[in-house]
Amino acid sequence: MNIRILGFIFFFLAVSLTSTFAQVIAPPTRKNPNQQRSEERVLPVEEEETEGRRSLLDDSTRMVYGPTTSLYFFEKDIKRNNLILYPQDTALNNFHNYDPVAKSNWKYQDLGNIGSAAKPIFYEIPDVIGTRSGFSVYDLYYHAPEDNKYFDTKSPFTEMSAFFGGGQRNMLDLAFARNINPRWNVGFNFHTIRARKTLNPNARDDNMVVQNSYSLHTNYRSENGKYWFLGNFSRMLHEVNEIGGIIPPEEDSTSVYFTYEDAKVWLSNTQASDLRQEYRFYHEYSVRDELQIYHIFDQKNKDFTLTAALAGSDSFFYPSERLNAQEDNTQEDTTRNYSDFKEWGNEVGFKGSFKGFYYNAYGKFRAGRMESTFYPDKNIFNEVYIGGELIGKISDQWSISADGEYLIPGAFRLHGLFISPWLEVDYTKAVYKPTAMQQMYYGNHYQWDNDFNNIGVDQVRGVFKLDFNNIKLRPSLTINRVNNYVFFNQGREAEQASGEAFMLIPGLKSSIRVGQKFQWDTEVIFTQISGESSDNFRIPQLYANSKFYFDSPMFNENVYVQLGLDIRYHSDYYAEAYNPSTQQFYLQNDFNVYAYPVADIFLDFRINRTRVLLKYNHLNSGLMENEGYFVTPDYTGYKSFIDLGITWYLFD
Repeated sequence: MNIRILGFIFFFLAVSLTSTFAQVIAPPTRKNPNQQRSEERVLPVEEEETEGRRSLLDDSTRMVYGPTTSLYFFEKDIKRNNLILYPQDTALNNFHNYDPVAKSNWKYQDLGNIGSAAKPIFYEIPDVIGTRSGFSVYDLYYHAPEDNKYFDTKSPFTEMSAFFGGGQRNMLDLAFARNINPRWNVGFNFHTIRARKTLNPNARDDNMVVQNSYSLHTNYRSENGKYWFLGNFSRMLHEVNEIGGIIPPEEDSTSVYFTYEDAKVWLSNTQASDLRQEYRFYHEYSVRDELQIYHIFDQKNKDFTLTAALAGSDSFFYPSERLNAQEDNTQEDTTRNYSDFKEWGNEVGFKGSFKGFYYNAYGKFRAGRMESTFYPDKNIFNEVYIGGELIGKISDQWSISADGEYLIPGAFRLHGLFISPWLEVDYTKAVYKPTAMQQMYYGNHYQWDNDFNNIGVDQVRGVFKLDFNNIKLRPSLTINRVNNYVFFNQGREAEQASGEAFMLIPGLKSSIRVGQKFQWDTEVIFTQISGESSDNFRIPQLYANSKFYFDSPMFNENVYVQLGLDIRYHSDYYAEAYNPSTQQFYLQNDFNVYAYPVADIFLDFRINRTRVLLKYNHLNSGLMENEGYFVTPDYTGYKSFIDLGITWYLFD
């Protein structure tokens, strides 16, 4: 461990201890430190207004602020008349998995670095059944307005997180919110990523990924409680210096895998950028409890750019044929593929709650276009939707719901969900459009103009909930049927499958308490794919993730500690490769991303509300038959290094 890391550790431990004892704080509640957010105490609006103010005074009549006086909520709960106010999350569970791919329990395939292009390993039904851009490899790193938090604070609130990953992979998150008055809150969020290249960096600050993103948000409720307004603006600029992967040894006999900083890579003068700006406003007016009228306005702008200087060695990576002359008429030496996707959405509906049932009906209009430098025309779309939702809550543990949406004409989604104390079942049937990029693309290296049919899917998922004294089991089964699937073939071009694919996916989650101070959490997923189109889906047959750790308070419950081993594994499979030119993953049959267990050792601890992590990545490096592992063809996973992170809250 070098002096810089030791300095960071000393500094952040000092800050955490200082902030812990310098603030006037409420006595800590005694609860299991790995408690999930859904198990935290949440307050309805009316109860919170009374109890929240009462809790601001302790026995000495001093003002006391904390997680229960800086609450937050989500737009989707307001829309469903089910406002839940969440306290700030101080749980330690999975805190050491701080980067977005790790937070997903490694269910994304990336390029082996924070902020690199990523796609879900398992098939997912898209949220939008209409036209989408198709440029989605950086979606994981975007904080969409519809998912952002809105705050109900009694004092200024600040959340600060700093993560210093080995190899100069750093992240900084900052959130601030405050109340202008008891009914009006404002705030902002700021996020950065600075991730140095893990393969062939030329200098200390030779970053693969640079991201700056922020959002501004506000929410207001009228004095009589009949009117709500939620507003949000988000912006992200995500810039990537592409490397194209390691040059295979069969292409260059001097190239060797698993040399990391000394690896020979394809690209050194190719940059990709993803610029997004979005405005979103939600407001509603309550006529009475049984009837509210609401409106959602959403305006999105997404710019996707790839720039490559082809005068040097980068030209060997791309096809030799250049399809379009660039602006400076030096088509042999330059590539600039630019695509701009813009959309406007308006949703108007009515909703209400009546005798334990919630209902919603709406109409929605979306308009937009995909524009590119070499398009013969703008790719314009206008879409009209009608939809609704019905939720029946029989009790706190029993509910049934159904929702649907129809895009006129030809696309739809129907979804039903049943929840009971021991079983959850949901069913989705959908027909959705291919992306704008799959239908039309004019770049300097690839070009197509397709007329694909809509894609169809049926999905059934069931989860059994089996709870015993020290054991929680969640066996599950998912069945997918997908037809007319659109994918990127081995020629790196969009193609539509002619047949169907069937996926049978049994899984198991378990949580076992071992004695009083140890915990063992495991997830296992098995995937069997059949059908004429089965080879168009590249999913490992076996996926597993297991974590065994010490989990207990220490020092008279002043410090909560989790110390353990985190292991992930997947079986052999021919994972999709990545094409920087189109920013798409595509099929390949030559490179086996072989099975390899990856073990990380971690220490997470919390002193009051300050959380600290120390993590040693790839503990088993050099102890296996293979020198390392791959996450994508020609992209190696992490080597051994140490990560450090800290999150702390300020409530006044």
